[in-house]
Amino acid sequence: VGIDEWKADIIRLPVKDDLWFGRSPYQKDGGKAYREKVDQIVTLVANRRGYLLLDLHRFRAPKPEHVEFWKDAAARYKNHPAVLFDLYNEPHGISWEVWRDGGFVTERKSKADEDSFLSKEDKAKSKEGFQSPGMQALVDAVRATGARNIVVAGGLSWAADLSGIAKGTVLVDKSGNGIIYSWHIYNWHTDWKGKVLGAAEKYPILVGEVGADAKKLDFIPAAAQEDPYTWVPDMLGFIQKHKLHWTGWCLHPSASPVMISDWNYTPTPFWGAFAKRALAGEQFKMKKMR
Repeated sequence: VGIDEWKADIIRLPVKDDLWFGRSPYQKDGGKAYREKVDQIVTLVANRRGYLLLDLHRFRAPKPEHVEFWKDAAARYKNHPAVLFDLYNEPHGISWEVWRDGGFVTERKSKADEDSFLSKEDKAKSKEGFQSPGMQALVDAVRATGARNIVVAGGLSWAADLSGIAKGTVLVDKSGNGIIYSWHIYNWHTDWKGKVLGAAEKYPILVGEVGADAKKLDFIPAAAQEDPYTWVPDMLGFIQKHKLHWTGWCLHPSASPVMISDWNYTPTPFWGAFAKRALAGEQFKMKKMR
């Protein structure tokens, strides 16, 4: 539906390393069915001349098990012409140096935004300190398999900040087809210019998550969440003006900001309808920078 009807040419697919390896108590097959499901999605997308962005959908900072994941997943889709690798969904709460090179990520003592949508097990893990290998180690894990697939790397502040990239804290790719930096933007974020345009002058950018919902999210102050009917057209105009690639969040009726209202893929009027028009080629004009 996303490709044939909405005219998208890339699908961003969130996956989790524990399910990939069959570590959930509900899995009895070592993750075989989960991996085969991803294989099926890759084939469906590729057969429609689209790209599949495999997104390791984790938060905070990479862990050793995420290096293990990329060694396995990169080997599985090594040099597949339709598959790109989104190394780590939304890093946050660390320095740019730790983001790139790794280091000890200290214990978090207070509740964080992500607690609203983490499982009890993940909440417990996130409160313990750990040694992060850093994003460069994920790049290296992919390249060590011989996979040259393009990799995508999210910035800091839940991928909403690429200012460190513009200032020179970048990843090195010695043997692959290159790195795209990912920026996530929602209707409560500001400083579009400072957070992304400096990096966009030097590197290819994917707006990896973007959207706005008519329903206010409870973990963001309500007053900070702009009306989607003003925000969405301006953001699409910004994306088009600066020729940025993008993947909208989310083609699911219950993963806010929702692009569809049901499994008939009915576009939501406040977000999905605008996105579908943009994918069909309609040009939007940004009236105001945030």
